Amino acid sequence: MNVLITGADRGLGFSLTKEMLQRGYTVFAGQFLSEWPELNELSKKHSDTLRIIPLDVGTDESVKKAVELVSATTDKLDVLIGNAGVVGQHEHDELTNTEMMAQVYNVNAIGNVRIVERFLSLLKNGTTRKICFVSSEASSITHCERDSFHWYGMTKAALNRYAKVLFNRYRKEDFKFRLYHPGWIMSYMGGTLAEKGDYTADEAASFAMDYFFDKQVNEDELVLYTYDGKVMDW
Repeated sequence: MNVLITGADRGLGFSLTKEMLQRGYTVFAGQFLSEWPELNELSKKHSDTLRIIPLDVGTDESVKKAVELVSATTDKLDVLIGNAGVVGQHEHDELTNTEMMAQVYNVNAIGNVRIVERFLSLLKNGTTRKICFVSSEASSITHCERDSFHWYGMTKAALNRYAKVLFNRYRKEDFKFRLYHPGWIMSYMGGTLAEKGDYTADEAASFAMDYFFDKQVNEDELVLYTYDGKVMDW
């Protein structure tokens, strides 16, 4: 099975990469931070099944180059996992930093559009045709209790909307979709490893792998599934 995962350098993405390699999958790991050592170290143990792909989902040029690199190795992808994401800086005044907000939106929402549309032909050649997105509880309008930090939730709500449009368009072509809230993880979303959280990245990856690959799912409905086995209203 060929799997492409974005944001595989560290945190949840890196832990998912390790899990998939242990299962014997061939993983095309999107690397944003070339100086970060973990993927390169992992490739020494899995030289036959780990392909490191330089990838910045925030730019068209980088995504196009990534497609070329993957296509040079294979003509199909079975699973795409849109994991790359950023949070942006917390603001404490009344004015949103709209430049920062646009950057977060570019990665979290538009970045997934770039990835899916550029890799769609390879996915159509795959056997499982599965697209998985890492979303967030912050995307839910029904359960929104926050009075700040709005930009991150807005980007994830936009991602959910895109996933639903893809579902409507491609489910009839036997594509499968996963929309997932991974919980509060001790990861690098803020730029450094968080000291607080409910789960380590490895623990969170184990929950996510169950939903992405093992759990019996009604493929004819799209839901926002949570790490603790619940379905969340959007």
